[in-house]
Amino acid sequence: MKRLMLGNEAVARGLYESGCRIVSAYPGTPSTEITEFVSEYDEVYAEWAPNEKVATEVAIGASMGGARSFCAMKHVGLNVAADPLFTASYTGVNGGLIIAVADDQGMHSSQNEQDSRHYAIASKVPMVEPSDSLECKEYVKKAYEISEKFDTPVLFRLSTRVSHSQSLVEECPRNDVPLKEYVKNPAKYVMMPGNAKKRHVVVEERSKALEAFAETTDLNTVEMNDTSVGIITAGITYQYAKEAMPNASFLKLGLINPMPVELIKDFASKVDKVYVIEELDDVIETHCKKYGIKVESKEHFTNIGEYSQKMIREALTGEKTELYSFSEDIPVRPPVMCPGCPHRGMFYVLNKMKLMVSGDIGCYTLGATPPLNAMDSTICMGASISALHGFNKARGIDSAKNSVAVIGDSTFMHSGITGLINITYNEGISTVIVVDNSITGMTGHQQNPTTGKTLKGDIVEKISIEKVCEAAGVKRVRVVDPNEPKLLEQMLKEELSVEEPSVIICRRPCALLKYVKAKPPVHINNDKCKRCKACFKIGCPAIVMKGNDVTIDTTLCVGCGLCEKMCAFSAIEESGEEK
Repeated sequence: MKRLMLGNEAVARGLYESGCRIVSAYPGTPSTEITEFVSEYDEVYAEWAPNEKVATEVAIGASMGGARSFCAMKHVGLNVAADPLFTASYTGVNGGLIIAVADDQGMHSSQNEQDSRHYAIASKVPMVEPSDSLECKEYVKKAYEISEKFDTPVLFRLSTRVSHSQSLVEECPRNDVPLKEYVKNPAKYVMMPGNAKKRHVVVEERSKALEAFAETTDLNTVEMNDTSVGIITAGITYQYAKEAMPNASFLKLGLINPMPVELIKDFASKVDKVYVIEELDDVIETHCKKYGIKVESKEHFTNIGEYSQKMIREALTGEKTELYSFSEDIPVRPPVMCPGCPHRGMFYVLNKMKLMVSGDIGCYTLGATPPLNAMDSTICMGASISALHGFNKARGIDSAKNSVAVIGDSTFMHSGITGLINITYNEGISTVIVVDNSITGMTGHQQNPTTGKTLKGDIVEKISIEKVCEAAGVKRVRVVDPNEPKLLEQMLKEELSVEEPSVIICRRPCALLKYVKAKPPVHINNDKCKRCKACFKIGCPAIVMKGNDVTIDTTLCVGCGLCEKMCAFSAIEESGEEK
């Protein structure tokens, strides 16, 4: 049966059909749905790990145990997983091992725009890159074959557009690959220096074998058409280029590391001019020029953001493409916290107190935007706590009394704990706010160790944030509802005044969770309202101006009551009407 599938769903289908047994991942857009889809197959064990390093190590261990295994992450997650990746390149595999990494060209949901192909080159492991959903499924099968044939992990590169676009995929039966025998082999798996030196030799020999394989594999395909223009490309840019230049000749690279040499030379010899079209860095272009192959690329294209059919067509032909434009400007829709978001009250207080806020990755990153304007930095997962410690060590005790770190419950489990331990171990006095909304919010409500449920919905023991903080050496741990701004402000003043580490847990569940029942919407009593606009300071999208009056959009309001606490004139009242 054929049906439309997202690229991520097709990857999951490929894992199922390939006989994959173990999947571990940490949610990260645009890779998240792979793990969610694969969890629907009872034949595959799937889990959310606390972070990408752990997920990769789980997959490596499963591979060592003889199972075909898989882990997935977004591009910045590969930074976290780099340590086990580089060593797994030396150890090789037993059962096939695929590490999927989804790049985010255009930074739709990321803090940077790095190109993961560099990791494949640096770690000396092969990388495949599909260009549509069908290839997502089929390349999984080929990646397992490569992994087991060449005794190597395989990186599986996706992008936002491939992961989140749809195309037809044919469903096939599962190949229930049996577990391979595990044989104790310290020389292969124990990477002490003496063994690692010998394994490096194996890696270099493997690289040569893979280079020869790259010349003949059907992952790399040639399409000869008009020979005046030849295009070398891979992944989603192949789709763009095919639409922009349908009559051109193409060399499409499905194996992006290592890349062929003779195949590219042969293709280049058959066309008048060769263009390399690749988003982000000049990886293919550099490879071609290294071997004296004359190509044109970044002199026509940028290494920033996403490409488009229009951009490619204009760059290669000089023809201007007319696009339909609206007669009026479309209003800008900046990202904003949802109505009832539990982070809003906390950031209101932090802004009011004019504190320096060391921020982190999650929904609460939106606390940096107007009107809250309450976040000073966002670096990477878990960095808020460590960076605050460094900031305060640099600036002294007065700084520590006017600064906090903000981190989410899932991010705290991901990589915040070690930063907190660093504070207590090194006699820091920083104050950390853990914003516990009882879910991994930004990536779409995935479970995490603090929620008491696994990926498959099994009930397990909740990890207590309070007890973790106490075990890390923090003696002052307090819990508050962030929708009680006066209480939170009082608590912050108390904790910032003491010269020892402290943690405040702002606990209130995400307003979008199914078990969180919305209360009746509130409304503005215009007879009481003074139009002071104090309620606008919390940045709730349900509060709007209509003419000269402040009003509340009852289709958005969830009755959280935070705005009522902002009004000094009791002009915001409960309506008593159920939504």
